[in-house]
Amino acid sequence: MQLNTKLFGEIEVEEEKIIFFEKGIIGFPHCQRFTLIYDEGEEGKRKNISWLQSIEEPAFALPVMDPLLVKEDYAPQVDQELLKPMGALTEENTYVLVTVTVPEDVKKLSVNLKAPIIINVAERKAGQIIVEDSFPVKYPIYEILQEKKEKAGE
Repeated sequence: MQLNTKLFGEIEVEEEKIIFFEKGIIGFPHCQRFTLIYDEGEEGKRKNISWLQSIEEPAFALPVMDPLLVKEDYAPQVDQELLKPMGALTEENTYVLVTVTVPEDVKKLSVNLKAPIIINVAERKAGQIIVEDSFPVKYPIYEILQEKKEKAGE
């Protein structure tokens, strides 16, 4: 399928790359079908931030990332009832992402650890849920990413 997006122009989306969100994304319940777009840097390496691109709203794409890149001990407690629409989740088929907020002042870059996106990659079903733990909605990550960048350059 061809999709004309605001951020990436015209892209080809294969049917098997579409992820279904039964209840949509928080604030966008009508957006139920998405695809992940990975930004590749030097030598084909994926960058830290990817994009969750809406199929229904081509102008809507959320920056997302793996929370373990910025908070290695991230393991929220989730009500199992909330996970049922995603099918049978296992350690092998579960992919967790968090949304990234990119403000005008990039030093205030943050991720939302309170409402992760849980994806069952085997069934291509997903959901954004609010966790019971006291994780922040705006967890600052700029300095963490800078430190990782410096260590990688050594």
